[in-house]
Amino acid sequence: MSKRLIQALAGALVATAMFATPSSAAMNAATEAALKQALAGSHRIDANKARDQYRHPLETLKFLGLNKNMKVMEIWPANGWYTEVLAPVLKDNYIAAHFDPARSENMKKAIDAYKADLAKNEATYGKPTVTVLFPASNQMTPVPAGSLDMVLTFRNIHNWMASDEQDAMFKVFYGSLKPGGYLGVVEHRAPADQPQDPKAKNGYVKEATAQAIAEKAGFKLVAKSEVNANPKDTKDYPKGVWTLPPTYQEGDMDKARYTAIGESDRFTHLYQKPAM
Repeated sequence: MSKRLIQALAGALVATAMFATPSSAAMNAATEAALKQALAGSHRIDANKARDQYRHPLETLKFLGLNKNMKVMEIWPANGWYTEVLAPVLKDNYIAAHFDPARSENMKKAIDAYKADLAKNEATYGKPTVTVLFPASNQMTPVPAGSLDMVLTFRNIHNWMASDEQDAMFKVFYGSLKPGGYLGVVEHRAPADQPQDPKAKNGYVKEATAQAIAEKAGFKLVAKSEVNANPKDTKDYPKGVWTLPPTYQEGDMDKARYTAIGESDRFTHLYQKPAM
């Protein structure tokens, strides 16, 4: 092989390395087995198990590349639907960045109930960390900078857009991750051919809007998945996404129709903090 050809091949390899799209870590067999066990566990509420058909937790977390040795923070886990799935797999490596219990009596009751559930299931969950991430209280350092392997947020961006807090939140995610760490995002998907309401009042967010927010914070898009897509969702309901199950904000009005549609159409994105 000539010296010129060797140099050309070397140059091509360098160019490929520079411009290759980063790939997510693949879920290992031990993590997948632990996740399946958690999904079938008796600690889970039956009503939560019934929602697996819409939320596809196994497929979603496999796509995102979750592994049990990762340090993972879930953002605003609310009543703990994904906590039931993640905590048994991650145990002490699971961090729940929750609301600020000092903001209201209702928030305090919700956090107390969440912590009580963790304590009741300590044999299954280990001892996860519950911390606070709440812009309205200026509680914006839930973990030490650069300490996480993964941040996960499920159907939350519309909440932050409503109060113009999305940039601040994504900045926290970026700062909390190690270089090369991952951000997994699931959100109700707005139609791509319609303008984005800057406040996302109906609960739907365009994929392009979410990507722009993430990239503004410094993230790079790794991959997209249709695992949580629902083509039956017409996205034109009286009470926005909350018209659909499980909320049913229209009550019994057209409930059979909304039940047949199921939960919302959602996009699933994986982002990465560039490695230094």
